[in-house]
Amino acid sequence: MSKPVVYIDGKEGTTGLQIYDRLAGRQDIELLLISEEKRKDTAERKKLMNASDLVFLCLPDAAAVEAVGLVENPHTRIIDASTAHRTADGWVYGFPELSKEQREAIRSAKRTANPGCHATGFISIVYPLVRMGLLPENAAVSCFSLTGYSGGGKKMIAGYEAADRADELSSPSPYALGQSHKHLPEMRGICGLEKTPVFVPIVDDYYKGMAAMVPFHMEHLRGVSTLGEARQQLANYYAGQPLVTVAPLDGCGKLYANAKMGSDSLRLIVAGNDGQFTITALFDNLGKGASGAAVQNMNLMLGFCETEGLHI
Repeated sequence: MSKPVVYIDGKEGTTGLQIYDRLAGRQDIELLLISEEKRKDTAERKKLMNASDLVFLCLPDAAAVEAVGLVENPHTRIIDASTAHRTADGWVYGFPELSKEQREAIRSAKRTANPGCHATGFISIVYPLVRMGLLPENAAVSCFSLTGYSGGGKKMIAGYEAADRADELSSPSPYALGQSHKHLPEMRGICGLEKTPVFVPIVDDYYKGMAAMVPFHMEHLRGVSTLGEARQQLANYYAGQPLVTVAPLDGCGKLYANAKMGSDSLRLIVAGNDGQFTITALFDNLGKGASGAAVQNMNLMLGFCETEGLHI
């Protein structure tokens, strides 16, 4: 039986390079590569895409939309790492842990949209609460999400790592304060919220790792009245998931956003008291928040073990 053929369009970017590093040593796929001098040659890219069983698009949004139009082979399946198709008709949202139905939809999908990094953390918290009926769809939800600078791509990485960088880069930097962050449509749409969340992303002076935190008042939830009950509901929802786990209550008063650096799994921490509490998603923004999730989706779509090649 022949191996599935895989091509990464946009291998030179942060996510593309990470996917390539994960796939280069695998013996169960054939990885097509484009020569350096032809990587912007549309005809060559089109040829390789249509010769593939699965294509990763690691491109800016507009370029990703254009690339989809180059695929004419009805058997070529696509995983898009950009924002372009995450709420688009005909695309499956690539977050297998959301439900049994979501995982099966990804297995059979022709077009899968890889989740955004901040959105991954938010949705991992809010989606199950809405689905279980604990959080009303009309709830007013807020979130802040701390990330390492690698999520900003090559230009931001270069800025933070420059010898003569600006002093302000040594401090945390809240951004997208106009409440128009590109992940907001999927955060609202995938969770089924009626109101767009208030969202504050923060980039800080460390390479990678993410902590997305959502605060709650217990009185605004249905069916739970204690911190332990809230945590148990979440643990029950994700029971048996190899890449999403819920930590036991331990009274810890401090978290580190880079605690899951180098991992492709996500850990949820419920902390607070019976009156108000937070749920935090800890994960690697380049792992479960990007390339790790993309490889997980590829594994499902090509019939491999879901966690093949991943770091749990």
